Amino acid sequence: MEKSIVSDIRIRKKKELQMINYNFYYWGPILFRTTIKEIDLNEIQKLCSKNSKKSFNNQLAGHIEHEYLIDEKKINIILNPYLEAFQRCFRKWYNQPLPKLKSVVAWVNYMQPGDFNPVHIHHDCDFSSVLYLDVSKQLQKEIEEYKGTSQGPGSITFFYGEDNFYTISEQSFKPNTGDFFIFPYSLRHSVNPYKTKCERISVSINFKVEEDF
Repeated sequence: MEKSIVSDIRIRKKKELQMINYNFYYWGPILFRTTIKEIDLNEIQKLCSKNSKKSFNNQLAGHIEHEYLIDEKKINIILNPYLEAFQRCFRKWYNQPLPKLKSVVAWVNYMQPGDFNPVHIHHDCDFSSVLYLDVSKQLQKEIEEYKGTSQGPGSITFFYGEDNFYTISEQSFKPNTGDFFIFPYSLRHSVNPYKTKCERISVSINFKVEEDF
């Protein structure tokens, strides 16, 4: 008899729960991630060169020796379909349109073992981004075999807000070739070093909106 009563109560509670209307609110900075097609990666690769005389590492926070300016106008044209996808995502998230993004500076990073980027933000822009042109199979193996508790070798981590039990204050990713992230300029982020003897190539682009909200 008791089992029957308990079962009836559980069924009734389940039905009541299905009838309860609720909203679950979460907020914070937008972080957009997509994958660049191989044909577009190849076009961007043509813009990058270690022989460039336009060294940019003295303008940056990272501990990376080989960082060079590239043509921000050309890369903007190549990335335009992905930027439009970001605009659609922004509209859905904030329920308002985002004006067209225009790249204001772009640079290529040739990362070596031991190189890293400390926690930092970007300046003189509205949004920033990072695109991974080449993540070698050797580095992927190091990432897969990593057994530690930190974010892991070569990972990129974004930080926001306070770190407590009920708040997600960071998001960490282990990038693959073609990964493209767009985020607000003020979103703090860092890049971990790795040990594998290989070079990882990424491109960073800062954007401004073409008109004010």
